[in-house]
Amino acid sequence: MNIIKEGDRVPAFSLPADSGEEIRHDSYPGKWIVLYLYPKDNTSGCTLEAADFSALAKDFTAANGVILGVSPDSVKSHCNFISKHSLSIPLLSDPEHRVIETFNAWVLKKMYGREYYGVERSTFLIDPEGYIRHIWRKVNVKGHAAEVLATLKQLQH
Repeated sequence: MNIIKEGDRVPAFSLPADSGEEIRHDSYPGKWIVLYLYPKDNTSGCTLEAADFSALAKDFTAANGVILGVSPDSVKSHCNFISKHSLSIPLLSDPEHRVIETFNAWVLKKMYGREYYGVERSTFLIDPEGYIRHIWRKVNVKGHAAEVLATLKQLQH
């Protein structure tokens, strides 16, 4: 398995969004893409992360950025999650973990002595030419969206 690194070209991907459309790695030409991978809709950390990115969505747009959230949840689950929390960012469904695995975020986890596979909360900042410019692994949600925005602005100057 290839490990994704900063400077790599973004791997090709295509996933269904909550809107019903298929979103591809090249669906936003000329834009910076914030691709954030998260474990599960409607859990506390994931809700906070989605709410924080939604709250800053206009700032990302002003900085020529697009935010895309990806989890193994279904499109229907994403629609309910967006509606329940008034989110303003597209969420992509990856129930087979194809994209999540491609980005090396489907990992063995441990909780209460039990081992299982799940999504390692990760964010990838992709430049308009399609290169990964920054990677955050094992993300701590608090303040993360603002840190991503600050990094995006720093990389643009």
